[in-house]
Amino acid sequence: MIRILSIFFLVALGTFIIDQNIKDIFVNGFFWDSDCISLELHYNKGVAFSMFASLGEYVKWLQISIITLLLGYIFYDGVIKEFPFAFGLLVGGAFGNIYDRFIHEGVVDFVAWHCGFDFAIFNYADIMIDIAILWILIGSWIAEKKLKK
Repeated sequence: MIRILSIFFLVALGTFIIDQNIKDIFVNGFFWDSDCISLELHYNKGVAFSMFASLGEYVKWLQISIITLLLGYIFYDGVIKEFPFAFGLLVGGAFGNIYDRFIHEGVVDFVAWHCGFDFAIFNYADIMIDIAILWILIGSWIAEKKLKK
């Protein structure tokens, strides 16, 4: 179990540190533009696609509650044993975005896709969260298929 917890915490910490260092580059003025992608600073006061921005300060407390429940579940149920790396990515990314809400009063986003259509503006933490969710879903699906055989 120590190995699993070490993987989880190191990945979460590494994801958080990488995320915050990348965001710091944009907070300090970095900008780059191309035909399809712009790397530019934006602050998202809501969650995905700026949903729930009207909740204001309550968004961060809602997110902390959700992450706390998730952590309680993955440790209590033992599901962390199956995907410690993926859960580390998920939690590290989530804490990176929550930290932004306390420091910058909104999540620091910087990748703006505008090639053919305008897509949501996102950041490194968002990508790590998406990868983690896909990893857990696909891994669970594969495990379930193996059990049925």
